[in-house]
Amino acid sequence: MSSISTHVLDTARGLPVAGIPVSLSVLDGGTWAPLTAELTDADGRATLAKAGSTLTAGRYRVLFTLEAGPAAVQGWYPEVSIVIDLRADSGHSHVPLLLSPYGYTTYRGS
Repeated sequence: MSSISTHVLDTARGLPVAGIPVSLSVLDGGTWAPLTAELTDADGRATLAKAGSTLTAGRYRVLFTLEAGPAAVQGWYPEVSIVIDLRADSGHSHVPLLLSPYGYTTYRGS
């Protein structure tokens, strides 16, 4: 079973970003098929696929829409798309986004 979560941090302010729309899609036959969408909570976190979900091996996209929602982020990037490959029974995958007005980074979190 697999789960996917995220965390958005504003590195310029040193604070989590609440209210960011985040969606999860799976690549299906060359097209992104939407699975779920959430807003980041007060701590900047969102769970996109809960533990025990039946995510199969494949390519998944976590899309952060930074220019929308109650906490639109001012900066150069209107959205950030992070594409990951999950193997069968990947367990928990945490996809954090560290954000600044003119840059971002990510890594495989725990």
